[in-house]
Amino acid sequence: MVSVPARRQQVAYGRELGAGLHAVLGSAINVEVSQPQGEEGCTRGRADDRVVGAVSRYGYRRIRIFLDRDGHAMSPGRAHRLWRTARLQVPRKRPRKRVAAAARPRPQAPSGPNQVWSYDFVFDHCANGQQLKCLTVTDEFTKEGLAIDVDGRIRSARVIEVLSRLVSDRGAPAVLRSDNGPEFVSKALLSWTVAQGICTALIEPGKPWQNGVAESFNGKFRDECLSLEWFRSRAEAKVLIEEWRRHYNEVRPHSSLGYLTPNAFVTQGARPAPRHATGRDAAVHRASAPRPVVQPSPRGQMQQSGEAVSS
Repeated sequence: MVSVPARRQQVAYGRELGAGLHAVLGSAINVEVSQPQGEEGCTRGRADDRVVGAVSRYGYRRIRIFLDRDGHAMSPGRAHRLWRTARLQVPRKRPRKRVAAAARPRPQAPSGPNQVWSYDFVFDHCANGQQLKCLTVTDEFTKEGLAIDVDGRIRSARVIEVLSRLVSDRGAPAVLRSDNGPEFVSKALLSWTVAQGICTALIEPGKPWQNGVAESFNGKFRDECLSLEWFRSRAEAKVLIEEWRRHYNEVRPHSSLGYLTPNAFVTQGARPAPRHATGRDAAVHRASAPRPVVQPSPRGQMQQSGEAVSS
């Protein structure tokens, strides 16, 4: 049921039977299909479309978590068989040529919440031609989407404003990781980080995998929100994107957190998994194995094993 005509056919069939979308799509999201009436009905109908669109981008493992939340526990094998029977497969991404692990050293990873934040930009357009520039800020340990600031232009002053608001609410992180964009290497932003006692970890040019958490978050943001939405204006985009960010933090299970939501992971205070733990072991321990983050020195630099890396 990947193609648009097939989805429309299934929804029409569900309306004739009076069934909910959970019966049509095989998901655990119980959203009633009805013709919206008036302003309230239009709002509910658009919210339903967003839920269905997000679910349509989930694989059988994540849908199994939603089913388990509703009391329909089953093994991954059974969920996969039902998924295949309903033809709900998500199209596979084209495989990319992998670089040897020795040729791509991984940067320092956090060992706890609020230690390393990563931030980046994502671009899109509205139906009226307005450009959307989205500043995404994530916590690398908890995978939380801390903020998605949306506007037509976002300069370094706006970046400082967003970060200042987050620091006042959550406290300052030890490290800010980003690429070498002009907004992130401006004198104003670097002066602000030094005043806050925050280190800056700039990735090497042409190596986006060194900012993997931000790239992963941006990919999900693109796939599950921007590619599914039709923003009529910038104001509407701000509202819908903020709703998706809350859905990401509060509802959407994350595989690297043992299929917990980022908010649930923070609430339960889960401990990190043993080093190099993946798959089932990582799910049991609720997280992937991090290496200790380097604490900032008084001069705003990172030091480890007697070596200093300038910010």
